[in-house]
Amino acid sequence: CFSLSFVLKAIVLVHWLLTVWACMAWLPHSYAWGNFTVLAIGVWAIAHRDSIDAVLMFLLGTVVTILTDIVHIAIYYPARDPVIPDVLRFSAGMAILNLLLKPASCFFVYQMYKERGGDYNVNFGFPTVSRNRDAYQSIDQQDQESTSPANPFNQAQDKPTRAY
Repeated sequence: CFSLSFVLKAIVLVHWLLTVWACMAWLPHSYAWGNFTVLAIGVWAIAHRDSIDAVLMFLLGTVVTILTDIVHIAIYYPARDPVIPDVLRFSAGMAILNLLLKPASCFFVYQMYKERGGDYNVNFGFPTVSRNRDAYQSIDQQDQESTSPANPFNQAQDKPTRAY
């Protein structure tokens, strides 16, 4: 229905607006700096349509801000105040909504990353089992010339030289 470039622009715009509203009352400057920096990387990803690095950086930054947003909201929310002002309640609601939309944003940014040609395979160095057997040669399809009953292990043999 929509192109992924339009979706990326919508993601950046919606998260920018929610971040501005979240910063109105109670969140620290670190919340604003973290989120606006990632949104600036999102603008870079919009401007450079072929850049795989820009989209990957935006994706990873968004994942990191999910974690930092949880910490900010958990630490700075005034849960013990009996009366929470309306502006603070609105600001907290926008911060929580921003946090709830980020996993969906990560999904769409990852789709854009794959569309731009990125292939992020995580390899931690552990041995893996693969079901791809294209590189294997079946024992039924060996060359008949190279093996003979007298030489079952296909060892090199010295050929006698002729004297003329």
